[in-house]
Amino acid sequence: MASPTPAPEGTPARGPKPPIPLSVLTGFLGSGKTTLLNRILKDPAMADTAVIINEFGEIGLDHLFVDQAGDGIVELASGCLCCTIRGDLVTTLENLLRRLDNGRTEKLNRVIIETTGLADPAPILHTVMLHPYLVMRYRLDSVITLVDAVNGLSTLDNHEEARKQAAVADRIVFTKTDLLNGDEAAQSFDALKDRLQQLNPGAKRLEAQSSEATPANLFNAGLYDPKSKIPDVAAWLNAEAYEDPHGHHHGHDHHGHDHHHDHAHDVNRHSDAIRAFTLSTDRPVPASALEMFLDLLRSAHGPKLLRVKGIVQLAEDPDRPVVIHGVQHVFHPPATLEAWPDEDRRTRMVFITKDLPEGFVRKMFEAFSGALLPDTPDHQALTDNPLAVSGFTSPVR
Repeated sequence: MASPTPAPEGTPARGPKPPIPLSVLTGFLGSGKTTLLNRILKDPAMADTAVIINEFGEIGLDHLFVDQAGDGIVELASGCLCCTIRGDLVTTLENLLRRLDNGRTEKLNRVIIETTGLADPAPILHTVMLHPYLVMRYRLDSVITLVDAVNGLSTLDNHEEARKQAAVADRIVFTKTDLLNGDEAAQSFDALKDRLQQLNPGAKRLEAQSSEATPANLFNAGLYDPKSKIPDVAAWLNAEAYEDPHGHHHGHDHHGHDHHHDHAHDVNRHSDAIRAFTLSTDRPVPASALEMFLDLLRSAHGPKLLRVKGIVQLAEDPDRPVVIHGVQHVFHPPATLEAWPDEDRRTRMVFITKDLPEGFVRKMFEAFSGALLPDTPDHQALTDNPLAVSGFTSPVR
């Protein structure tokens, strides 16, 4: 048999390409997304980035447009691409991959999807998580939410979309801090920061006007360190942020009852009903119990699960943890790690929920994972009698 003809020198190596990190940039109307985009796209670290926007004319990117490349894609002088969503985000994401695979785009290091000011980021995340091809070619990196430091408090009070944008964020970027003048504005900004701490204690905070809002700090918030390719579970979960200095869960005691911190704006007074908390256990969890717990949680309470992240020690394979990531009723395909990334082998799950009390979720998890609690069906009973799960479909507020 003749030997295969070698590929010409310089031909790109075939084989699966590493997934492209994808971030969602969101923020309420007037929060300054355009200004931030214009600035960071000039950074050399953002070369070979694609920015997907809803309405091309609304964004006003001030780069020189070099070439209309077709497929709603424009090449920018910075080396970036700018794309419009022509009614279908899936098509736009597929077009980017097609250009990369056929060589029309030499590199694609990152994709940023900019949402409209009134958008809930969850459907965009669902688009990637639910699509069998896109979920292999892209990896969810971060949700970046911009918050107007001057008007942010009233915006959170009056708009549920703004509260959801803040609650699901990996990064919260304060804009317009240079316009804060006087003691009253400073106090309002402090109250805004307290409010966001209640909504989402795990998000890293940055100020757009300072040197800290760099691409290095804004992005690379996903599970995998882009340089080492090793999972950084501790940074991704940031579970410690959900504990106050006294070791209590934010906003709740260990029995799931609300207790309020002395903040100028308490979340429950504004009907947010958004809670951020962690569940952890030293006991390995049976794979069937984890599956039943997640299935019931997302089927009965999916809209209330703003975001779920976790690393789980399975009873059947305790040395290889499973990573879970969900947004409402949609969960990313679980990833099995080859080893624990650090010495902490506990199951740890971070929840951000709306109208779903911590105590209810905790009781449900303990029942499915095998803990015996008074008046709670144990795991075997739940397995033998599916009707027993009915007690977990309607949380008592």
